[in-house]
Amino acid sequence: MEMGSTLNMDFQEDSGTLGSLPVTTSRNMSSSSSAFFSANQSPFFSPRSSTCQFSESTRSDAQCDSANLSADPPSSCSGIQGTECLGNARFDLPDMKLEPTACISSDFRKSDHVVSNGTLSSYGHVGDNGYYDLIAKHRKQMRSHDMSFSPVPISLSSNRNRSYDIYIGLHGRKPSLQRFANWLRAELELQGMSCFVSDRARFRSSRKLGLMEKAMDVSSFGVVILTRKSFKNPYTIEELRFFSSKKNLVPIYFDLSPGDCLVRDIVEKRGELWEKHGGELWFLYGGLEKEWKEAVNGLFRVDEWKLEAQDGSWRDCISRAVSLLAMRLGRRSVVEQMMRWREKVEKEEFPFPRNENFVGRKKELSELEFILFGDISGETERDYFELKARSKRKNLMIGWSKSSSVEERLGKRQWGSGSRKGKEPVIWKESEKEIEMQSTERQQNQRPKGGGWTSRRKKSAKIVYGKGIACVTGDSGIGKTELLLEFAYRYHQRYKMVLWIGGESRYIRQNYLNLRSLLEVDVRVENCIDKSKMKSFDEQEEAAISRIRKELMRNIPFLVVIDNLESEKDWWDQKLIMDLLPRFGGETHIVISTRLPRVMNLEPLKLSYLSAVEAMSLMQVSAKEYPIAEIDVLRTIEEKVGRLTLGLAIVGAILSELPINPSRLLDTINRIPLRDISLSGREAHSLRKNTFLLQLFEVCFSIFDHAVGPRSLATRMVLVSGWFAPAAIPVSLLALAARKIPEKHKRTCFWRKVLRSLTCGFSSSYSKRSETEASSMLLRFNIARSSTKEGYVHFNELIKVYARKRGVTGVAHAMVQAIVSRGSLSLHSEHIWAACFLLFGFGNDPIVVELRVSELLYLVKEVILPLAIRTFITFSRCRPALELLQLCTNALEVADQAFVTPVEKWFDKSLCWRPIKTNAQLNPCLWQDLALSRATVLETRAKLLLRGGQFDIGDDLIRKAIFIRTSICGEDHPDTVSARETLSKLTRLLANVQTHT
Repeated sequence: MEMGSTLNMDFQEDSGTLGSLPVTTSRNMSSSSSAFFSANQSPFFSPRSSTCQFSESTRSDAQCDSANLSADPPSSCSGIQGTECLGNARFDLPDMKLEPTACISSDFRKSDHVVSNGTLSSYGHVGDNGYYDLIAKHRKQMRSHDMSFSPVPISLSSNRNRSYDIYIGLHGRKPSLQRFANWLRAELELQGMSCFVSDRARFRSSRKLGLMEKAMDVSSFGVVILTRKSFKNPYTIEELRFFSSKKNLVPIYFDLSPGDCLVRDIVEKRGELWEKHGGELWFLYGGLEKEWKEAVNGLFRVDEWKLEAQDGSWRDCISRAVSLLAMRLGRRSVVEQMMRWREKVEKEEFPFPRNENFVGRKKELSELEFILFGDISGETERDYFELKARSKRKNLMIGWSKSSSVEERLGKRQWGSGSRKGKEPVIWKESEKEIEMQSTERQQNQRPKGGGWTSRRKKSAKIVYGKGIACVTGDSGIGKTELLLEFAYRYHQRYKMVLWIGGESRYIRQNYLNLRSLLEVDVRVENCIDKSKMKSFDEQEEAAISRIRKELMRNIPFLVVIDNLESEKDWWDQKLIMDLLPRFGGETHIVISTRLPRVMNLEPLKLSYLSAVEAMSLMQVSAKEYPIAEIDVLRTIEEKVGRLTLGLAIVGAILSELPINPSRLLDTINRIPLRDISLSGREAHSLRKNTFLLQLFEVCFSIFDHAVGPRSLATRMVLVSGWFAPAAIPVSLLALAARKIPEKHKRTCFWRKVLRSLTCGFSSSYSKRSETEASSMLLRFNIARSSTKEGYVHFNELIKVYARKRGVTGVAHAMVQAIVSRGSLSLHSEHIWAACFLLFGFGNDPIVVELRVSELLYLVKEVILPLAIRTFITFSRCRPALELLQLCTNALEVADQAFVTPVEKWFDKSLCWRPIKTNAQLNPCLWQDLALSRATVLETRAKLLLRGGQFDIGDDLIRKAIFIRTSICGEDHPDTVSARETLSKLTRLLANVQTHT
């Protein structure tokens, strides 16, 4: 089918060659995430209101009812009305309790910011140190008062006859418990199950306790989250007895196991767990022994529910709980959806398999955990942290897009109005009981009674801990990606999903929009042609990004990893990368690795080198034992390679794969001559500093060549990899490009003779191997790394930069040829874009590869047009698609100009009476194909411009397309008629615009 005929006015969004996204099921938002509230939001601290109120959340597409007693205003007051709700909040002073988490919340973590004052300023205008002062004030008041907090009075008129699918009961203020309960509630509501969440021990009002008892009675199932402190709580014991008697109890063992909950062990304080928390616990609240034992023993009668939420099984526990509850409630579609989701995550979550040889970095992993979660647990727990604060510029807001919601901008204004002008260095002391925050400067420099703070204080800074954003910086090859990968694998159970995004500036926005499949979000461009308001291209792109961002701002935790962030700004339009990310302080955490010294004004975690012992273990992968002299040589190699983990891993692989000792390897590396290559540019900075690493690369190439032959497929695969996109490369495509590299002069045999003794017996084992064996060799020597996608490999950026700088003739052209002949739009879109960068010279880039006219025509028809339309329609990336088509038009015009330029042939000179002809005359069919291809591109551009309201430019382009088709095909050709219909629509819309303006 011709491209011109398949492209109609609406691009056949539901059929044809472009395909369509699968229809996603309706999703129910949780009560607190469905209302987008941002009052008092800052990029770092997010104090919330302490307004506790009974909330109902409904969503029209699924009608999922959810109710809870919430400390989060969004559950009942959404949008700009959040401030009014706070201002109208009422309190029952006799019931007030001045605790940070004094009420039941749909977002338990947010309730840590509850304050004791009922005024608006206590909620919405808390600055940096203002927030710390509030916490200190609360603790002081808690020590001197014994009061109880009461939520906002609740109207029951609309809720007396409500019923709930799930009642969730818990007890405790532990941040991890609150985070888990938030996630469980949000996941259940997302799947259409209404929930009532309660920690009844926080309340003293009999009226509100009565409400919760009614909610228990009308709930289909009772989920009770059990901790080691739950058995001291009379309300938890009551919930266990109540739901156990109704045969609908669902216990979740949070930091316990079912085997720990034995009456005898608890009462007699047997075992390490119950030495501190056990005993005759019913005496603590004045209960009856019989009732207490009945409640605990009732847990063993619940055989089908064995849900354990240990530190490494949160995700599995919640997934299983949702599936089991959905099955018991008759929601089979939910069960099937959860099964599909688990299969997808298992295949697509991580880009790399876990590194089994990962060594060291314990301190950095602990730091990351503390930065993201605000606390640490398990083996990583430490007693003390000293965190140095950094300067804060006045009115600094981390860049949100212009299209951010009114609530976000309102939150910024409230933050700015309530912030204090500076911030002093803060020391955080973590003990088992609490985290104390002290001001070192306040201790050293007491504030004078009649004066203000000194200018030194204004220059002090703030730091981000416990707000879900971390940045790791370091040199290329030092191990940033390995650290983030190990962290993601170690803590992935604390998140619903790990979302890995490549941070290269040309690809980061596309990588971000690629999350649509994992998040089941439709980011396709809207058809606004027939609507009253036409959206611009920027607005359509922002709308697509906001859909992804909105999904990440639910109460469901995700871990977003941005690996190798090149710049704070997008390469295409210079917009801030921050526009892509959700606000800090939510459930979603963000980890960034970069070579930049600072990102988004965040204080980064600077990654240093491995210790000497860790570096030695990385080089001694095998069980070989070396004498002391060889150990000293290994230390020399470590210093020469710049102590980079990439170089250390390659050295270790060579020593384990070949019969060679360290001293001989060092001698071989030193004798390898450096190639005469240009290492200019920012990307080659690390290579200029470390020429020994380049010699190490050359040793690997020589080993590959000697093992297989002078034109080793493995070596050519490395050389061609430098021109592919920074994504996983299919081995078949890589090998095809490597085979297309043109022949070169034979290399001198000298170095092959030098390495012959090193690889004795190695040559025969690797001779005549396939591309699979070549890729296996690259993986064994750590030149490439494996991917979770079967048949794909990754290359480190340092190796790719060196491969490009090595400058072998024809390598880039071979890569383009492989992409054009074998590339798949759905599987290799990043690499197709990389080929386009080489062909058309985007921005200030030079044109690296030039094609013949016949190759260009095939490229335009089979690659460029489908890529541009898919980028525009499926991902709403309007401007990159239009720029690609414009550059393609320019290339076709240059080729067309060459066709109409007179050429001289040798036989024309011998026959002087013959006129000089053009290529168009010599190849009329090829010239016509070139002209029609140009007309198709022009028509496609006009149709896309029509969707963004640029009717005048589209009108000019479609007229050129009509002229070309009329000249070649005639007036009545279907393609010409289709183009005229597009012109008439453009003319009508342009006239309407002119009339209105």
